[in-house]
Amino acid sequence: MSVWDDLDLLLDSPSSLTVTSSARGTIKDKANFKVEEDVAALRKAMEGLGTTEKTLIEVLTQRSNAQRQLIAKAYEKGTGRKLVADLEGDTHGDFEDLLVALVTPPAVYDCHEVIKAIKGAGTTESTLTEIFASRSNRQINTISETYLAETGRSLIHDLQSEVSGDYGKALLTLAEGKRDESTNVDTAKAKADAKALYEAGEKKWGTDEDKFIDILCHRSIPQLRQTLVEYKNISKKTLQESIESEMSGNMEKLLVAVVKCVKSVPAYFAERLFKSMKGLGTTESSLTRILVSRSEIDLLDIRAEYKKLFGCSLYSQLESEVSGSYGNTLKHLCGQDD
Repeated sequence: MSVWDDLDLLLDSPSSLTVTSSARGTIKDKANFKVEEDVAALRKAMEGLGTTEKTLIEVLTQRSNAQRQLIAKAYEKGTGRKLVADLEGDTHGDFEDLLVALVTPPAVYDCHEVIKAIKGAGTTESTLTEIFASRSNRQINTISETYLAETGRSLIHDLQSEVSGDYGKALLTLAEGKRDESTNVDTAKAKADAKALYEAGEKKWGTDEDKFIDILCHRSIPQLRQTLVEYKNISKKTLQESIESEMSGNMEKLLVAVVKCVKSVPAYFAERLFKSMKGLGTTESSLTRILVSRSEIDLLDIRAEYKKLFGCSLYSQLESEVSGSYGNTLKHLCGQDD
């Protein structure tokens, strides 16, 4: 039985989409943090011949993002140069991308990932799906504000010109960041929603996608969890199985991601990490984004789910898949081996 089918445990387990504490991160504020010492260490590591990558890794992975922002400020004050610019000048490739991600404020980093996903030829739907399915209203609204500040344009407006069809409709609904946040569960409503979904999909020739979008992108997480339980009672299939058999392409992937995040955001990310290392080649951009963006939120839970789902630790998988300074930095973020 996979984590995705076990609906009974669901109703009592906390959700990273609604919990705001960062107690489940691997990265915490460093005690006895001395910003001047860190700035001096970074300068020494980058000035002169060659770059001491080990120092960069140790300083930047063992401070919280808030502390890294203080370092960046003090660095610029002391040198007249931006820390990001010096890191970009002294490192390259995936390692450079990872260090830049670490010194970027979380909302700005999410925003840059969205910009990257919609810029240039073609749109990277998988990145947009991952970000908008897994972030809370507050995180999504902060991304929108940051996007406006950085580009002078509205995020919704730019997404509208990039995504279309039912997928576009669902993504734009999520990007509005208006999911209900109440914690009360209305069982009668959950039964009615489950029936409506069943009638819009399984039971009907063709699928009424609008019904799925409305319910899955607007209802609160606790409410949707109850709906998943009710759906299985009516359909004998899980809602995820129904979506997989009724829909296809990006729309299917997005709604499945939403359902998975309703059940367990950490398990969703564990699976994303596994897929980004499986098969030929590794998708470094996904590894970087997930480990950086979850390091202060729920990476401990992601590690636990990874072990449960795939029978080996995330750390050991990273060890065998990524190497060099890039691999070492990811392992530092991951924390110890489970």
